[in-house]
Amino acid sequence: MKVQSSRRLWYWLAIVFVASFATLLWVGCEIYLQKPPIPARVLAGDGSTLYTGAQIRRGQAVWMAAGGQELGSLWGHGSYVASDGSADWLHREAVTLRASLR
Repeated sequence: MKVQSSRRLWYWLAIVFVASFATLLWVGCEIYLQKPPIPARVLAGDGSTLYTGAQIRRGQAVWMAAGGQELGSLWGHGSYVASDGSADWLHREAVTLRASLR
């Protein structure tokens, strides 16, 4: 009896592993597909180009080369290491809005 119940546990453990990794793969693909787009260029109010998509990508490469991805993030997934830029920005906006409404 013990051998059979042990097999059942291994069977369920395998199912949990497969389901977990399938979920991780699916979520990873969704994150990749829904990442924010990089514009071809960003224009100023007068129509002049402020910066291009190539400059944005170069900035990302510099950020990653300096280890910036280890210092927090703009989308929250690195916030356990350092501050989360989006949360900080939202907080500052809320404080400014509250001050302007008083």
